[in-house]
Amino acid sequence: MGITFSERLKQFFRIQPSLSDEFFEELTDLLVEGDFGPAGAYQAAEKLRGVCKKEKITQGDEARLALSRLLEGVLIPPGSPPWSAAQGLAVILLLGVNGVGKTTTAAKLAYHGRLDNRKPLLAAGDTFRAAAVEQLKIHGSRLGVRVVAHKHGGDPAAVVYDALDAALSGGGDLIIADTAGRMHTRSALVEELKKIDRVVEAKAQGARYIKWLVLDATTGRNALAQARTFNDAVPLDGVILTKCDSGAKGGVVFSLAAELGLPVAFTCDGEGYEHMKPFDPRSHALTFSGLA
Repeated sequence: MGITFSERLKQFFRIQPSLSDEFFEELTDLLVEGDFGPAGAYQAAEKLRGVCKKEKITQGDEARLALSRLLEGVLIPPGSPPWSAAQGLAVILLLGVNGVGKTTTAAKLAYHGRLDNRKPLLAAGDTFRAAAVEQLKIHGSRLGVRVVAHKHGGDPAAVVYDALDAALSGGGDLIIADTAGRMHTRSALVEELKKIDRVVEAKAQGARYIKWLVLDATTGRNALAQARTFNDAVPLDGVILTKCDSGAKGGVVFSLAAELGLPVAFTCDGEGYEHMKPFDPRSHALTFSGLA
């Protein structure tokens, strides 16, 4: 297995004889390889150049520490999870393309909500795949959480409507709605997301409503393209990164924040319900820079 990107970045800083113009050009290229966008990589390198000049930094390791601080400043703190409020209904809508792990993520969110003394309710809004509904029902059984589901091929917006009905009738105070793996290039499916969004906005007035995009951390820059399209269709509140244990480089997190203003809410590094944790900007910046 090859070295991680963080190790490559660490080695890059350590072998530099001086912080020359060539150094900052090579750093820009390396950040692009780490899933930064070209503009973001250039801006990060130029900001580091300015800091190094101002603080009279001449050594690679000092510059790497300065880069970590700069990158941490780009990231947006995720804030408190929607179930942490003492009272009131919270609704989480999970969006994303096929294969990113939305259904498992929905179950993880329900698990964490229960840990905070919430009463979760899972809405099986992925009616395109019968297997997705069955998978969510299995998770619900394991967790002791009610699952609202319709027949295969039904209207996802109707499923979410019924879940809201159940919650508002005392059946729960945290709705987590799974949705189909909508390819971000398919306009008809994006329109369906807008319909679900309208249902929640109309029926859950006063509730805390969160729209999280689930992204596979290993897809790199493609994750940013997905985020742009979904954010245009249904304005997002943040993202959840899955498969963070699979060699993800991590640079796209900075682009999500800098270019779209999106925080990362959680990262997932395994299949277990407990394998999800709140995103820590400082820890991510240190790890990306090879300092953790």
